[in-house]
Amino acid sequence: MPVVSTSIKLPEELKARIQRLAELSHRSPHSVMVEALEREISREERMHEFVLEAMRADNDIEEGGHVYRADDVHTWLKRLAQGVATERPRPCRK
Repeated sequence: MPVVSTSIKLPEELKARIQRLAELSHRSPHSVMVEALEREISREERMHEFVLEAMRADNDIEEGGHVYRADDVHTWLKRLAQGVATERPRPCRK
């Protein structure tokens, strides 16, 4: 992947914290910042996709999609986690 250069202005205290962490972890400040940015961008992307999925599910319900009782779903998931073969819960409304 091509690498491009950019600059960023940081508060002094944050820059000092990055420097301390880099020294403690025997890495460069650059690698600490790149790793932190990658982690945060990935988190933001996952959150964005989660919200879109929730909005699609809400829209599906509004258009008459299946609705399940939370207790039924939780019971089903617990049984699956325990390795017990069980039927999927039945919708309480379509």
